[in-house]
Order: sequence, then structure tokens, then C-alpha cells
Amino acid sequence: MRIYIVDAFTDKQFRGNQAGVVILGENEDFPEETFMKELAAELKHSETAYVKSTGEHVFSIRYFTPETEVELCGHATISAFTVMRDTNDIGLGEYIADTLAGKLNITVESQLIWMDMAKPRHICDIPAGEAENLYDACGSGFQDALLLKPAVVNTGLSDILLPVADLKSLSSAEIDDKKVGMLSQKYQAAGIHMFCLGRTEGVTACCRNFAPLLGIPEEPATGTSNGALTYYLRQNGVICDGAVNTFLQGQFMGRESRIFTKIEGERIRVGGSGRISLECNLYHPI
Repeated sequence: MRIYIVDAFTDKQFRGNQAGVVILGENEDFPEETFMKELAAELKHSETAYVKSTGEHVFSIRYFTPETEVELCGHATISAFTVMRDTNDIGLGEYIADTLAGKLNITVESQLIWMDMAKPRHICDIPAGEAENLYDACGSGFQDALLLKPAVVNTGLSDILLPVADLKSLSSAEIDDKKVGMLSQKYQAAGIHMFCLGRTEGVTACCRNFAPLLGIPEEPATGTSNGALTYYLRQNGVICDGAVNTFLQGQFMGRESRIFTKIEGERIRVGGSGRISLECNLYHPI
């Protein structure tokens, strides 16, 4: 197996969101789940993708956090196809990622990787009383909700989408990990994706993502969450079909990320660049 660390959703080294990528050889099967989880914990990134070629232009991918396996991870998928492109395992073109969230179309370009999200689902709106608990858990005032209301949306993973008034409210959020974890568990969501609408030209929204239930205090870029946010914003009349949307995330962590999305009907695509930062050797391999 070949192991890499990739900075995803950025073209700058040591920015964006890092993911581990493990490329399995032609005759290698996926390791035991315990091993994959332990290696993800050893790499100490929010997700590690394990990639195996299963046919012409088809790759089976499994994703592990340091705590558990998850169905889909946007930045780890961007990272996986960045590695295969930049090490000449694959060329530019169309591919399939076979994941626990379904078979997703991938487009590999010279600068960007585009991936389909799972079919979007609006799980539920969050009633006012519960919304107040969410804002309290994030150290933010209930009045921040304004006209947009919190909701749970799924494009591969469920996320609680939590609108706040402005960049000041976003930057000053103070997360109670225990409360956020309990609320995430209640709504069967990966975590809370907090956002404010963009106030600068070309930026759709600025975001922060908290998933303590998965062992991730804060994540600098989340593809699935911004896919869910894209669907939510279209539902609320903020964006239109056909446009390319730009989400900024990670700027308060010193790892600014830029995530692009497109929506056409029920099809949502998330795109971003990536850069390999490290290639690793595993001593005493399995």
C-alpha cells in the first residue's frame, strides 16, 4: 500500500483540509477494519480514504475517521483522485467512486476534481425550541437565525445547517463539544455546519464545521456539508441552478479552503483542487 497526506480544497501547501490517502495495490484487499481505523488515528487527520481499483475507471473507496467508518467524505475523495492524477495512476476524464453512499461520478480535470454528491434529502427543519439549544451549544445568540432557519440535510452524510447573522458571529462561536455531540446524535447528523452568507463578491457563504461526535473538533473544509448547504440555499431561494458557488471555510484555523459547488435539479457536484504534501512508508506492513 502507498500512503499519502494531501491538502484538499486548496492549491497552497499546508492550507485546506488534510486527508490521508491509502492506495491499495492490484492484488491487495481492504485491510481489517480495526487496522484501517488505527491507521487513520495514527495519521491524525479527520478522514483517511482507502482506495482500490475494481474495474476500468471504477474505484472502491472506504473512509475512516480516527473513531469510525463513515459513508462518504468529500475532501478525502478530492484527495484520493488528486493523488492518482498527480502520480499518473489515472489521466484526465470521467471515473466512478463506489462508496457506502452509492456510486458517484467523478470528473478529473487538470486543476480541479469534481464529484457528485449522493441524492440530496431534506431530513427535517429544526423547531424554534430546539434551534435555541443549537445556538446555545455554539455560544451564539438565538437572534442570529434571521430569516433562514436551521435544518438537517443529507448529501451523503447528514449535517445540521446552522445560519448565523454575519462573519463576526461566525468567528466568535464557542462550541460546547458535549452539547454539540448530543444534538448531533439526536438528529443522527455528522455535526453542525455553521454559516453566514457571503458579504464579498464571489463568495456564496463562509462556513465552520464542528463534528465532535466523530472526533473532529473543527474541520477546515467539508465537501459533503457544503453540498448539503448548496441544496439548502437553493431550497431557500438564495442560489439558482447552473451557477458555480464558492464557499470559504477554515479561515479561522489558519487553513483557508475554497470549495466550489454546482446544482442542477437533484444533481449536486462539489469541486476543489488538491496538493500532495507527504508520501509515507509503513514500517512492518500487514
